[in-house]
Amino acid sequence: MSQNTVIVRIMDKEFQVACPPDQEAGLHQAAARLDKQMREIRSSGKVIGLERIAIMVALNNTYELINGGGEASKTDRDSVKRVNDKLEEALHKLRQLEIN
Repeated sequence: MSQNTVIVRIMDKEFQVACPPDQEAGLHQAAARLDKQMREIRSSGKVIGLERIAIMVALNNTYELINGGGEASKTDRDSVKRVNDKLEEALHKLRQLEIN
């Protein structure tokens, strides 16, 4: 399956993410949701640092997925895994930028 490089903006930072063409809209929706959730956590003032904020969002989303209104389907779990993998890749790139 071919991949496009898509740029998403999260917390005023741009991230390049490989994505199949038919999933670009979903990726942009996920990035917008992630950005909103991260901004909400940052505005609470209790968590500082982009990586820690991202981890809190991931924990909150995972908790909701596990304890939500029923069993998540395999498709839902696969979608969450793809977004999680993309988030991990973006965080890794961010860490590399901070090191340099």
